[in-house]
Amino acid sequence: MVELVFVTCLLLDRGHCEERHFLFQDVSLMACMLHGQAELAKWTNSHPGWRLHSWKCRIHDPRQADA
Repeated sequence: MVELVFVTCLLLDRGHCEERHFLFQDVSLMACMLHGQAELAKWTNSHPGWRLHSWKCRIHDPRQADA
C-alpha cells in the first residue's frame, strides 16, 4: 500500500495545521504522485477553509499510523 500524506492549515489560523492520510492500494509511488494531485484537488475543493501546505507519497507503514 502507498500512502499520500498531506498537511493542511486553517486559512483563518495558520498556526493550526493537521496531517492527513489517504491510502492507495496496488499502486506505485509514481502513480501516487500522479493520482495524488487529483485527490488533493478534490480535497481542497471540498474543504474551502483549509489550504494545502505540503504533501508526499510514501510506502504505508502501519506502525507509523499507530504511533
